[in-house]
Amino acid sequence: MTKVITYGTFDLFHEGHYRLLQRAKALGDYLIVGVTTEKYDMERGKLNVVDSLPIRIENVKKTGFVDEVIVEESLGQKINDVQKYHIDIFTVGSDWVGLFDYMSDYCKVVYLDRTKNISSTMLREQNKRIQKIGIIGSGRIANRFVPESKLVSGVSAQAVYNPHKESAGRFAEKWEIDAYDDLNAFLRDVDVVYVASPHETHYEYIKASLEHGKHVLCEKPMTLKKARTEELFAYAKAHKLILFEGIKTAYCPGFEKLLGIACSGTIGNIRYIDACFTKLQKTTDRELSDREYGGSFTELGSYCLLPIMKLFGNAYEDVRFDVIHDGNGLDIFTRASFTFPRGIATATCGLGVKSEGRLLIAGTKGYIVVEAPWWKTTYFEVHYEDASQVEKYSERFLGDGLRYEIRDFLNMIGGNNKSDFKLTRGESVAMAGIMEKFLEQEKRGLV
Repeated sequence: MTKVITYGTFDLFHEGHYRLLQRAKALGDYLIVGVTTEKYDMERGKLNVVDSLPIRIENVKKTGFVDEVIVEESLGQKINDVQKYHIDIFTVGSDWVGLFDYMSDYCKVVYLDRTKNISSTMLREQNKRIQKIGIIGSGRIANRFVPESKLVSGVSAQAVYNPHKESAGRFAEKWEIDAYDDLNAFLRDVDVVYVASPHETHYEYIKASLEHGKHVLCEKPMTLKKARTEELFAYAKAHKLILFEGIKTAYCPGFEKLLGIACSGTIGNIRYIDACFTKLQKTTDRELSDREYGGSFTELGSYCLLPIMKLFGNAYEDVRFDVIHDGNGLDIFTRASFTFPRGIATATCGLGVKSEGRLLIAGTKGYIVVEAPWWKTTYFEVHYEDASQVEKYSERFLGDGLRYEIRDFLNMIGGNNKSDFKLTRGESVAMAGIMEKFLEQEKRGLV
């Protein structure tokens, strides 16, 4: 008898799960399925699981393909299970190609092709939905988004739009989704939209998506003009749609903990914030070749503005920009200096000049320091006048961090607004206004 084993969360059970189990059963005579616990899902980075473990096990059993169900509780259990149950074939979906090759030392490993564009029919019968997400843009951040979305229950990346058909086609083939070069057709076929196109295109794509009744998650900066950002938020609110700016740092657990400590009074009254983010970009990349909308501040400024807006608010009294330009006129290093009623702050970013890249929050009793990459906050320290007194804090940051904003986006679509404080509409509008001021001064040669 050939024994087969597979594993999964099987949350919001759908056609893709059904077909996977059907094909797994066809590989042998006896199929064992390991269903993960909620605790293990969290440990391995799977977020937003909806169904309880008993419900997920029952849905797996209802298929009729499964001979035995076990519970997966920890890393390393798979090898023990294969030996314990005398397994001949270990199988998982093609999303995980290569990841489980090490299992071939214990049994045969088979990767099954995923079900493209899963149906929500089964879910609708349970009054549940998987949000079919369409991606506008097919560049670097879009390629990071797809694998991150697979680790958030309740969403499935199913389509990509790019006016350049060849680019959309390559992206679609890589991720086994549908490609579109017709925006209206694309918007008809998806539930929600993720905008990951160049900055200057965000406004038109967001507007079109909202007008088609779609919720929108947009990469930062949402727009480069304050009035446009206000217009889009007003439209979304009037039509009961969610519009969400994707500054991933805002939604990460470590950054949330950092803000809580900073606002708790531990370091006294905050008087100075210094946020710096630099990386060395190739001069041929869009960020350093787009003369009108490229450069350091439009690319990285949102990250550096975030802690300043969160801790000092939106009502700054003055802002000054100091800039180092490259030969083509783009800013390769920019420092924005702010004056607030309660203190001062600097936001420094660079694509052609490398700096330390830390976040410093200074108060009347002490200071908080987060070393680079602070925008992926995993560790920070609180220091006081007594140099021997240091408090240390840590938090997990999973993958590229996009899964956190995807989770909160889905929760808001579902009516859970407990995350809307992490990046408010007012903060997004204020940041757009700062971007607009910077670009205007750049255009007029004032910086």
